[in-house]
Amino acid sequence: MIRWVYAFIDRPRDRVEAAATFWAAVTDTTLSAPRGADGEFWTFLPKDGEDACLKLQAVSESHGGHLDLATENPRALADDAVALGAARVADHGAWSVLRSPGGQLFCVVPWHREYRRPPVVAGTRVDQVTLDLPADGFEAEAEFWTELTGWTVSKGSRPEFVVVQPPSELPFRILLHRLSEPRPTEAHLDLACADRWATRETHERLGATFVAEHGHWITMRDPAGGIYCLTARNPQTGQLH
Repeated sequence: MIRWVYAFIDRPRDRVEAAATFWAAVTDTTLSAPRGADGEFWTFLPKDGEDACLKLQAVSESHGGHLDLATENPRALADDAVALGAARVADHGAWSVLRSPGGQLFCVVPWHREYRRPPVVAGTRVDQVTLDLPADGFEAEAEFWTELTGWTVSKGSRPEFVVVQPPSELPFRILLHRLSEPRPTEAHLDLACADRWATRETHERLGATFVAEHGHWITMRDPAGGIYCLTARNPQTGQLH
């Protein structure tokens, strides 16, 4: 059983400082001290005692981001993932790095009793990780995440979207996005916004740039070059407004 979820922002080492400053500002968090063998990991720490759910990793080659699935028995969940078609990339004892059938990296890690979801900040909340998937592997990937998580699955607001919805106490849902063009699987963050246009202006003042508008969402690029989206979903409920 998945007890908590972390979303990782993966950015190139030479741009990670810009990512750290930007995402700390838009989430009203403070950055932890670096950790890891090469000082490559950081956590964005909420200021009011809630449990962290957003992290940052310096990488040599960025594919946007990835998920960490926290559970009481990481070995068992990793074995389940492999049985469902994932590949084990690295075994670190207490935690594992895996690759989904569609090529998305993710980790299975120990649960440390996290349960307090961070609040809405300035009318926004990072609450969704979107996996952008090539069409030829989409169905297999959707089946994989459905079976692995055991979460509720529903159609999204457009035909190319499938929503994998966790229990309400968990901080992130997964949006599976079927791409119209063939390209490698990537992941990005989405923020639910009470007013996505006002949020766009705030983010631009902090160094982000506008990429495109798509009706219910705005695509942005953070100061480190990573794509993310501002969506017209209620930051409290996750429903479109």
